[in-house]
Amino acid sequence: MGVDVGSVSTNIVVVDEAVNVISSQYIRTNGQPLETVKAGLKTLQRRFPDDGVIRGVGTTGSGRQLVGVMLGADVIKNEITAHATATIQFVPDVRTIFEIGGQDSKIIVVENQMVTDFAMNTVCAAGTGSFLDHQAERLGIPIEDFGDKALSADRDVRIAGRCTVFAESDMIAKQQFGFSKAEIIKGLCEALVRNYINNLGRGKKLEPPFVFQGGVAANKGIIAAFEKEINHQVMVPEHYNIMGAVGSAILARNEVKISGNATSFRGFQAADLEFVPATFECEDCPNHCEVIEVKLDGRIVARWGDRCGKWTNSVSAIA
Repeated sequence: MGVDVGSVSTNIVVVDEAVNVISSQYIRTNGQPLETVKAGLKTLQRRFPDDGVIRGVGTTGSGRQLVGVMLGADVIKNEITAHATATIQFVPDVRTIFEIGGQDSKIIVVENQMVTDFAMNTVCAAGTGSFLDHQAERLGIPIEDFGDKALSADRDVRIAGRCTVFAESDMIAKQQFGFSKAEIIKGLCEALVRNYINNLGRGKKLEPPFVFQGGVAANKGIIAAFEKEINHQVMVPEHYNIMGAVGSAILARNEVKISGNATSFRGFQAADLEFVPATFECEDCPNHCEVIEVKLDGRIVARWGDRCGKWTNSVSAIA
């Protein structure tokens, strides 16, 4: 089982030994990662009454640490590792991975199935799916129709895409000059891609095969904009929107195989356990690290956040 806990959505997948996806859930996180994953576990329990079917668990995403503790994950890996692992599984000769989600975006450079370079955007919304969502709302067009609208445009129009504020001002100006919504949408798609390549791809050698994944990969207008910008075909894998979760499931499978140990998965009953997070500030040195700890039945089961490892390394003695 692989779980990708993001700020916008949580993806939970179950794959078999050959990495065929046999169960997939997309759930809105809504700021409650624990409750979201618990709901997903209950859904899985109805489909797989015997939790022994789960031979390994991996977590990734911004909420991977907390959810990893809750599930008893065998591996807890960052998004770069998880996304690259999944992409290499399905496209073994991939060289460049474009990933755009709701709140962040990534570019991953691969050589001989090894990550050699990467960059992430977690600050500027103009290079993420939320940028398109916001503009779709302003234009009164469902985001699902954005791609087809962009492809139907007769003329090119350049929209300033360095930030959402500039984009909105430019959109209004272009509308006043008589450009259609379809043409403006096409311009927005190209602006997002331009922003993405200029920011994340700067200084990197981007080579084919190119793979595009993440929720935004469903948008045909963005795919067309990428192919226009890099002058090359871009592939979109079958499981483009759940690649992080699939990658973490693969990593869990590999970990259990290599170690020879049984999974640490707590079972579907983890959905009924009460995990309580808390924080405190360590005053043992000038760093004043904020330490996060998680309790189960009043017992500390995880700590992280300190730079020196003092509190993190003390968990095994407590748990």
